[in-house]
Amino acid sequence: MTDVLQATFIVGLFAGMIRIATPILLAAMGELVAESAGILNLSIEGTMLMGAFSGFLVAHITGSLWLGVVAAIASGALIGLLMAFLSATLRADQTVSGLALNIVASGLAFYLFRLAFKNAGSQNLPSVGAFSTVEIPLLGQIPFLGEVLFTQHALTYLAFLLVPLISLFLFRTRPGLELRSIGENPRAVDMRGLNVVRRQYLAVIFGAMMAGLAGSFLSLASAGLFVPDIAGGRGWIALAIVIFGNWLPARILFGALFFGLIDSSQLALQAVGLHLPYQLLLALPYLLTIAALVVNRSRSRSPLALGRPYNRAERGA
Repeated sequence: MTDVLQATFIVGLFAGMIRIATPILLAAMGELVAESAGILNLSIEGTMLMGAFSGFLVAHITGSLWLGVVAAIASGALIGLLMAFLSATLRADQTVSGLALNIVASGLAFYLFRLAFKNAGSQNLPSVGAFSTVEIPLLGQIPFLGEVLFTQHALTYLAFLLVPLISLFLFRTRPGLELRSIGENPRAVDMRGLNVVRRQYLAVIFGAMMAGLAGSFLSLASAGLFVPDIAGGRGWIALAIVIFGNWLPARILFGALFFGLIDSSQLALQAVGLHLPYQLLLALPYLLTIAALVVNRSRSRSPLALGRPYNRAERGA
């Protein structure tokens, strides 16, 4: 009986790691694309929150979870479009623009939620039937690995599939090379006759769409409901993991799994009744993520032009 309980505990721990890593991985891979084009988007947290709300609202009204996912992606695209306009067209300070959009999106999501669900309270939160897990035929029957890796949500499979696809795009295709060149030296790209601003728009919008998709996972797969703090700092963790991963997709995946494992561990420790202040257990994943960033600070591959607005009028200067 003890062996069975231990096996169940381990399976739950690692399956939880995969599930918790999913929204962080989606947001981090989107931010990687945006930062590769030289745009630092600090509005991920607010975009995830707006995506979570938009997805939940549409799913609640229509009864379709997939329409909710589409709505979450669309809301992310709108925020990304605004961020791209501020940073690439108006050439506003990207840190200020991102933080401002983060605050606006977070506040707007909460306001719209109260407007749409006037009678919602802690005892009667509206909910939807969340996505069920999808077992991959044959692979799902493999002992241990089948339950951990191949019995997950459809959006989880999508998140992990996007890692090699985005890596292939950035490092093995001409458009990916052009995008990374913008992040390193946008003037050189411009001098070759390529449209820098258009590519930055596309990169930022894609990154925000990924953050919106990550938000939909929180409300439509993890919880089946929306609460104002459902993002829980995951947008900021995604930003940190891009740095932790040194702007490399495989290392970003490792960083997301690392955070997922630590977060899953603190949940498991609470479940088995470990007598520690629960606030400490809740803070543990974030503390260890900070520690990992400090340890990993030695060699940075950050784009040289990251966060620096490109002014084409200064081309001849």
